[in-house]
Amino acid sequence: MKKIITAAVILAVLVSGVTAFVMLRKKDDAPSFRTEKVTRGEIKSSVTANGTVNAVTTVLVGTQVSGTIKRIYADYNSPVKKGQLLAQIDPSPFEAQVNQARANLYSAKANVAKAEAALADAKRTMERNGELLKRKLIAQSDYDTAETNWLSAKAQLDAAKGQVSQTEAATRLAETNLTYTRIVSPVNGVVISRNVDAGQTVAASFQTPTLFTIAQDLKKMQIDTSVNEADIGRIKTGQDVEFTVDAYPDTTFKGKVSQVRIAPVTVQNVVTYDVVITVDNASLMLKPGMTANVSIITAVSENALRVPNAALRFRMPSKGQRPAKGPGIWVLENGLPKRVPVEMGISDGSYTEILSGLKEGQQVITESLTKEQTGRSPFGGPRFMH
Repeated sequence: MKKIITAAVILAVLVSGVTAFVMLRKKDDAPSFRTEKVTRGEIKSSVTANGTVNAVTTVLVGTQVSGTIKRIYADYNSPVKKGQLLAQIDPSPFEAQVNQARANLYSAKANVAKAEAALADAKRTMERNGELLKRKLIAQSDYDTAETNWLSAKAQLDAAKGQVSQTEAATRLAETNLTYTRIVSPVNGVVISRNVDAGQTVAASFQTPTLFTIAQDLKKMQIDTSVNEADIGRIKTGQDVEFTVDAYPDTTFKGKVSQVRIAPVTVQNVVTYDVVITVDNASLMLKPGMTANVSIITAVSENALRVPNAALRFRMPSKGQRPAKGPGIWVLENGLPKRVPVEMGISDGSYTEILSGLKEGQQVITESLTKEQTGRSPFGGPRFMH
């Protein structure tokens, strides 16, 4: 009897163990998912690009005459006014040229006076010979010679006057070159670059050398960015811009698109377009040449129904089913996954706006937590993409 009871107890234990093992195995095999709720919030669709911060107007100050830099009156970061003296080229050779040109002018004017006197004398001689010819006191040839001398004197006077005009022009040129030895600022601004030192010789024979670079107004800056052709259709003048620079990684600066240039730039078969962004720099934090990481905001939805982009990337493993057409998101209803067709709006890279198909608070599937073995899905078949 005891043996029968013992056998019955052992059998009961075995049955209970097998049942528990089967239940646990089924529980382990049941698929599980990571989910997130459908929420509301702001979504900003943007185009990212890199660019360089520059002054709106940058003036290159050069020289039109060659010579030796005698003095420097402005340095890096010097604020300057229009007409302010920046540098002085040694004026001695140009002053000598001016003096020589003025002496030539005086000589030319004296030649005019001499030619006028010769003309008057030739005219008197011609007129006197004319009276004598009427009285038949001289030959016709004597009168003709006097007339020729008068015409020649008249031509020499015209030539002397022309020489005066020529020397006046040469004098003005010499005086102008003398003024060019004073390098002055053409605008109000700040010197951001100085390329010469006192004692250095500059030559302007073939190409105008740049002596100074002046930013006209550093309180107004611009960013020159390159936008890929795939995104340029979304860029419009007046769009808001947010950007950061490496110097202030925790500060987000604001700007606006001021110009979309239609000239394409092609580098290694990649076509980009220049987009100019204006920036207020009243704090003078931004410096010319800084690299800006730009986000051009193309659309904003302030109270959008949104889901994480991981929910859009999730694909449910299926066995022998055709992929569903159109966009859809998997949700959990009563613990079971269900695919819901949706209409999508804008995206900011992390979240996507849902225009229809979902409600706030629904649980959307973002990831399967079931461990897959031997390349097969926990649903017993190969993967098919919906």
